[in-house]
Order: sequence, then structure tokens, then C-alpha cells
Amino acid sequence: MAFDAALAAAPQTDTKPTKWQRFKVDLWLTDLNLTEIGIMKHTQHEAESDQFTKDMEIIGQIREDGKRSGIVAYRKELWKDGKDMKRRLVIKLFSENMHWRGTMELMMGRSLQLSIGARGVPVTAFSLNLSRSKQLIQLERSAQKWPLFPEKFSFFIETSRGPRFYRLRRNVIGIGADYTLYDDKNRKIGSLDHRIINLGGSWIVKLDASHSYAALESVLQMFCTMLRFNGAVRRHVSHEVEMVNRGRAVRELDHQESDLYLNPRRRR
Repeated sequence: MAFDAALAAAPQTDTKPTKWQRFKVDLWLTDLNLTEIGIMKHTQHEAESDQFTKDMEIIGQIREDGKRSGIVAYRKELWKDGKDMKRRLVIKLFSENMHWRGTMELMMGRSLQLSIGARGVPVTAFSLNLSRSKQLIQLERSAQKWPLFPEKFSFFIETSRGPRFYRLRRNVIGIGADYTLYDDKNRKIGSLDHRIINLGGSWIVKLDASHSYAALESVLQMFCTMLRFNGAVRRHVSHEVEMVNRGRAVRELDHQESDLYLNPRRRR
């Protein structure tokens, strides 16, 4: 597997320069990118994947070596028109040929549980389902008690050599939403560089090639896409926590989210 090869190549000497795996997550505003949107809409109509539902809208692309290698979309109606706990952010990643690669979705039940446990601090939780993977990856925001502390997220990926743990930390210095990726030995193995010139959002991602593999790249590509909605997601979770505290919450989860909480060992 590619990950095994990456692990074998991990030891480096001080004199050997780091090789980087690079890609760009390029999001846009529809009124500023008519040419690109035209291309994407054509692709959208031809999409054969059953993962591309009718309420999905393409919002960006993944570029590697100057070429488009992937497409990102989200369920617009679920996010824009959803109400209460049923309002959720669902992002999907596709290949250039519209083959499904992965889904990242906001878990409102888990987010509210963690946020209430943190005394109202919005702790967002996401579940990621990758193609050809048996694992549901859980990516969660850390509970920050102080507003000026840098934002952190964590997740782990099950590999052929056991679980690998990661931490994403927002950079303190910088005007954009820049993040640094750390492994479970607290080594800096990647960076997410936010380019604010692009009003839709753009991130240049650099990964130490000796630590890079397909599942990790897919997680980071969807994470960058999520960052476009990050502030709105936190506000939504905070609002629902307030509704719970006031006794005014509509206590009903989206049925697709509820399915993800089902006991896999239950009697059928």
C-alpha cells in the first residue's frame, strides 16, 4: 500500500531535503467564475454517481500540478434551508470523472453533546466516509475555553499498520485561515496556506511526501472546503445549544445522521 511505502521512507537525515506533496483546494464565488461554473455545470449534468444528489452544488476543485484532479460539492438545500438540528453541512469529494471519493458531514448530535459538555463552547464534530475504507473517520474541534487560543481539530485514520493520529492547529500569526498539520509525535508534517485573494476561498496544501497517502489527502481536501463554512457552522451549533438550554429546541435529528449512530451489533 502507498501508506506502507510512505512509512518505510519516513526516516530522514539532516542533510536530505524534505520532499513535498502539493495540491490546491480552489473554491469560488459563482458570480466571479462564470467560465469555471459553466464547465462544472456541464460536468454536473453528466454525473453518474448516485452520491451526487439533486440538491448538490459544485463549489470548487482540487488542482495538482496545474491540472484539475477533483471536484468538491455540498448539499445546498440541507445547509441553506435546513431547520434546527436538521440543518447540516454535507460536503462531498469527487474525482475529475465524478467518481465519489468521500463525504464529510456535520454531526449535530455529537456536536451538541460536546458543546454542552464544554459549557457552551461550540465543539463541532464531523464524520468522514471515504471510498474503499471501512472506517468512519471522526474529525472534531477541540473545546477551547479561551477565545484567543488557536483553533485545533483532531482525527485519526486506521491504516494497515494501526491508527495514525493527527492534529490541525490554526496559526496564530497570519491574516488568513492557515493551519499546520502535526502527527502523533508532534512533528510538523504539513501546512494549509489560505490565499485570501480568492474571495471564494483557496488553500495551498503541502504534505511531507514521506507521510502522505490518499486517505489523508482526501481528509485535508474536504477539511479545507469545510473551512469556508467554519464560522457559520460554529454559530449554528452555538444557537442550537442555546435553544436546548432554554428548553426551546426542536429535538429531532436528520434521519441520515441518526443512521450513523446506530449500534452495529444490534439484533437485525
